[in-house]
Amino acid sequence: MRIEEWTADDIDLLHRLNTPVMTEHLGGPETEAQVAARHARYLALDGTGQMFRVVLAADGTEPAAETGTGAADGDSAGRAGETVVGSVGYWELTWRGERAYETGWGVLPEFQGRGIAAAAAREVIAVARAEGRHRALYAFPSVAHAASNAVCRKAGFGFQEECEIEYPKGRRMRANNWRVELG
Repeated sequence: MRIEEWTADDIDLLHRLNTPVMTEHLGGPETEAQVAARHARYLALDGTGQMFRVVLAADGTEPAAETGTGAADGDSAGRAGETVVGSVGYWELTWRGERAYETGWGVLPEFQGRGIAAAAAREVIAVARAEGRHRALYAFPSVAHAASNAVCRKAGFGFQEECEIEYPKGRRMRANNWRVELG
């Protein structure tokens, strides 16, 4: 598994991640205009964060100590038979007066449960840490989203508290605040 910089071609992946199942804990699917705006924001992250696609190697290689077939899906093929299975990224925020990064991820349903999201989150932690711009990286999964909260634990985040956030804009949700130190 590796992460690669988000490109203009990744709009198709963004559409595949914009389903009722994938957005159940995020307020539901976005409109076509919202997906296009999100894609433009991902492409414009210049020094304020970065988005990545998550790729499995052509041989189905997955994170160490994990198992699974890694079978390619024709709609998500990468270079030389590699499979694009999701997204991960980080961006700036101000949380309780602190400038920091926030992260988020999504792995297509057919590839979930294999440790891919946690491995991708660890990769993003390393990239954000190497950048040296902020002291902390936060994640705010819904309290009801057991899988994303497990990703936080497995990726090395420390639980801070349950809190209320606004996501998407105009919708309040109960979230768990997870933090990892970057420097």
